[in-house]
Amino acid sequence: MRHMARAATTSDVFNAVAEPRRRKILTLLAGGERSVNDVAGALHVRQPQASKHLRVLKHVGLVKVRSEGQQRLYAINGKGLKPIHEWTKGFEQFWNESFDRLDSYLQELQKEEKHDGRKK
Repeated sequence: MRHMARAATTSDVFNAVAEPRRRKILTLLAGGERSVNDVAGALHVRQPQASKHLRVLKHVGLVKVRSEGQQRLYAINGKGLKPIHEWTKGFEQFWNESFDRLDSYLQELQKEEKHDGRKK
């Protein structure tokens, strides 16, 4: 049974990014290519741990790797983020409407404050 849970984590983009360190790695790589040692240092973990997380992210297509001499450099693979983007895009209308309502409410409060302030 343990193998099944691990397979889900390594084969699905959403499960892969559910792990906080992997999200930190993606944020780090958003700034550009990094070696596994750079990633390990930034996360304050040992190199094998960083390698394991990078392997999972590579397996699900969120990062790509290229060799430069002895080093392997990791970078974000934008195409791999598409399923996450598509899913979150579905909430865009909800957030826009929520922010519009909040903006209207704040404008009303400001009008009331100005109106109340003149009376005093």
